[in-house]
Amino acid sequence: MEKQFLIDDLKLGESWRLFKIMGEFVEGVENLHDIGKAVSIFGTARIGTEDPIYQLTERIAALFARSGFAVITGGGGGVMEAANRGAADENGTSVGLNIQLPHEQIPNPYANVRLEFKYFFIRKVMFLKYAMAYIAMPGGFGTMDELFEVITLTQTRRIKPFPIILVGTSFWQGLLDWIRDRLLADRRISEEDMDIFQVLDDPEQIVQTVQNAVGHHPAPFSPTHPEQQGPLLA
Repeated sequence: MEKQFLIDDLKLGESWRLFKIMGEFVEGVENLHDIGKAVSIFGTARIGTEDPIYQLTERIAALFARSGFAVITGGGGGVMEAANRGAADENGTSVGLNIQLPHEQIPNPYANVRLEFKYFFIRKVMFLKYAMAYIAMPGGFGTMDELFEVITLTQTRRIKPFPIILVGTSFWQGLLDWIRDRLLADRRISEEDMDIFQVLDDPEQIVQTVQNAVGHHPAPFSPTHPEQQGPLLA
């Protein structure tokens, strides 16, 4: 049986695993480098087709596809499936970046570009490198991990600012209140950090916000941003 805790396996005598890591980077870049303008949509895997979040995600992804954007997801169920489905139904590019998990994540059938990863950190680079916007639907720990990573990279100017949109005021409000009441009030973050992301509810407004931003920033990792310290995989 293959080892589960991959991060513990990088020890003396097992440096050959670095070639697997390199291979995943190469496969990702080779398959996605010409994808065109794209958005990454992520959120919970723990919903079915009758959930309003599923239906909202499907609608948002369809609007993006109709507007000429590829849609990138984690390739699994729930929100990921809904986003891939919405894009595919509009004959758009529907990308699924599946992750191998001990409790197997089954790829959804709606991604027409499929990649599979062992390593979360490589997969997250692919979410970022090829996206012009990040759309965070309601989710759990994985969603929070991805969301706060992209916020941190923007805050520290490791990537060019691009739209980071949290969808669903009722879901995100408690977190936003805590950020203001604790992080901002205690000066753990700055006032301008609150401008890194925004909360929206309307699908058409979400797509229009991204379209407006793309008009000013044609590529998420362009080196033209005067304060950018250097793009990922430049």
